Amino acid sequence: MNGTTRPRVERDLRSDDLIVVAGAGGFIGGSLVRYFAEQGYTNLRAIDRKPLPEWYQRVPGAESLCLDLSEKESAIAAVQGAVEVYNLAADMGGMGFIERFRVECLRSILVNTHLIEAAYRAGARRYFFSSSACAYNTDLQKDPQVRALKESDAYPAMAERGYGWEKLMSEMFCQEYWAERGLETHIARFHNIYGPHGTWFGGREKAPAAMCRKVLEAQDTGDFRIEIWGDGTQTRSFCFIDDCTYGIDRIMHCDELIATPINLGSSELISINDLVSMVESIAGVELERSYDLDAPKGVAGRNSDNTFIQQVLGWEPSTSLREGMEKTYAWIGQQYADRKAGRRVVTD
Repeated sequence: MNGTTRPRVERDLRSDDLIVVAGAGGFIGGSLVRYFAEQGYTNLRAIDRKPLPEWYQRVPGAESLCLDLSEKESAIAAVQGAVEVYNLAADMGGMGFIERFRVECLRSILVNTHLIEAAYRAGARRYFFSSSACAYNTDLQKDPQVRALKESDAYPAMAERGYGWEKLMSEMFCQEYWAERGLETHIARFHNIYGPHGTWFGGREKAPAAMCRKVLEAQDTGDFRIEIWGDGTQTRSFCFIDDCTYGIDRIMHCDELIATPINLGSSELISINDLVSMVESIAGVELERSYDLDAPKGVAGRNSDNTFIQQVLGWEPSTSLREGMEKTYAWIGQQYADRKAGRRVVTD
């Protein structure tokens, strides 16, 4: 937590109402299960297709099931008795993954298609879908000094190929299930979520974790050089995981946000070059930089316009990037040491 006082979330839930989290073996899903456990909810069902030993987090007391939710029968089994369903299940990763594996990213639409229908048939009260800033029109993201993206900027549609289009189509499913069938749905567009318990090597990691790992490797090997994908001028905002899980809770339980996509991200814009400098400062080193201009680098600039979330919730993600990166660097540092010692670590 970042130490600031957060407004209490008003929920019409009993402590033993069944909450189902899909994608719970991953970074955000696992963190969300832990968040609800810490809020006192005792009936939690965590679902992921990864074998249980490969889950990033296992929350004591939660029912943890290995199911492939792209299969209809698995989706039906997953949501039986559910009061709320949170869909965070998707094939995804950093730019190195989503630019190279577009088919896998697109296939995630099967998860949402089966899961939302199953949730509707099971009589779930609410359904949450984790969308992404990749759903935004890429023509608006060609300059590192990009203006912050507001929710209406998703249309006219020109989403990122693969991952972005899957998110945009799945948002539409959620909106139509509310309009036509009365299933209350909520949609958050995540902006680069990072923090402890996330992927930090193996090809799916995002920029904050990748930079932490590269700096740790440089210190460990004595080779004080770092390779940066692109020219380093690309800009992004990064949202700390604690802000993300709390934001999901607020969005899911806000009547003004039914079937209404909303940004969930920090508005603190930073270039990749400056992100590297921040990690160097945290680590107390200075590295020689090289640039791979042919590597996947995504859009030139992307930031979250938080006007809408401030207006509706009176809140926005507020953990500073420096604070969040210090916590992330410390956690990855321990993971790095554990891996070197032959102990199991979070991989992909």
